[in-house]
Amino acid sequence: MHEIVQWLLNTIGALGYPGVFMLMAMESSVIPIPSELVMPPAGYLAFQGKMNMTAAILCGTFGSLAGAYANYFASHYLGRPLIIKYGRYVLIPPEKFERVEKFFLQHGEISTFIGRLLPVVRHLISIPAGLAGMNHLRFSLYTLLGAGIWCSILTGIGYVIGENQQLIMQYAHKALVWVVLFCALLLAAYIWRQRRRMGIKA
Repeated sequence: MHEIVQWLLNTIGALGYPGVFMLMAMESSVIPIPSELVMPPAGYLAFQGKMNMTAAILCGTFGSLAGAYANYFASHYLGRPLIIKYGRYVLIPPEKFERVEKFFLQHGEISTFIGRLLPVVRHLISIPAGLAGMNHLRFSLYTLLGAGIWCSILTGIGYVIGENQQLIMQYAHKALVWVVLFCALLLAAYIWRQRRRMGIKA
């Protein structure tokens, strides 16, 4: 692990902000590079005065958006036609796909935002967004919002703690617990609001 962190420090130090952008774009697509190993080193370099913290966060955030769009377009232009044509053969008939598509179009904003904050889910949430053809402006906005919060947390941890990877992972896990609790409360509030709105309409 120490060798990996040192390699990332050297890579980010050598490539600078484009390196942060590239690594986070890879992290948000299908290449399993944990953001916990990318943004804290950028924060540590900011602490050393070798990077600007705000610029590093912005590069990580927009890198995440670029990687998310790679999944979005791949699923929209490749996966969607395949599901429509052959989905019935793998237990996804057109009616079921339409229901899933309708659900995501109605609740895509909250799904995208929360998905960007959760491990594993952040790599996959762009796929249903692409399949459903989610509005680009909304997809970009909620992806940037979720990715920006997570990149800021990780960069801040790296800035405060430094290169101690064991402590970084420990605090990243603690931060993740709080993020999951926040997402649970946000989701509960969203469900309550939706039910209340449906009750008023009824």
